[in-house]
Amino acid sequence: MNRDESENDRREIFAQHWIAAEPSVSAYVFAVISGFHDAEDLVQQIAQETARRFDQYDPDRPFLGWALWITKSRVIDFYRQRSRDQLVFSDDLLKRLGEVIASREAGRNDRREALEHCLNHLPQRSRKLLDLRYAQDTSSYKIAEIIGSTPGSIRVTLTRLRDQLANCVQQRMAMEDAK
Repeated sequence: MNRDESENDRREIFAQHWIAAEPSVSAYVFAVISGFHDAEDLVQQIAQETARRFDQYDPDRPFLGWALWITKSRVIDFYRQRSRDQLVFSDDLLKRLGEVIASREAGRNDRREALEHCLNHLPQRSRKLLDLRYAQDTSSYKIAEIIGSTPGSIRVTLTRLRDQLANCVQQRMAMEDAK
């Protein structure tokens, strides 16, 4: 096997591990970082760092635990770089959060798949509203301007969409459990 093939194999193995671990890493980051865009950026930085440091990973140990160890370090660095004197979360709490997320990984993947299924069955307009509000962090006032509605109507619609998605996910999960 030449060097290029070996590097390609390493990248493929990393990609498989990262795809499995990313939902848990994201859940951890989004649980402790309040800003959507900050959390999203941090997840990307963690992905880059885990890829860069993959040669340090011990394949006899769970990849998720290793990735969450890097994640915890990056979260602490995030707060330090923001010049905050004290962390909102203690090291012990961050560790326990990582353990809980690691133990719930399988259920989270099922839940995420159910959510993706439910989102795919929403009308385009509903998906656009959810994207504007949650992916782009647009306020109800700005969304109302964009689509020609009122902020109150947008808030009511978003509440109904969240309820609809929650019900859909619950039903989908119940159907999966029944199988």
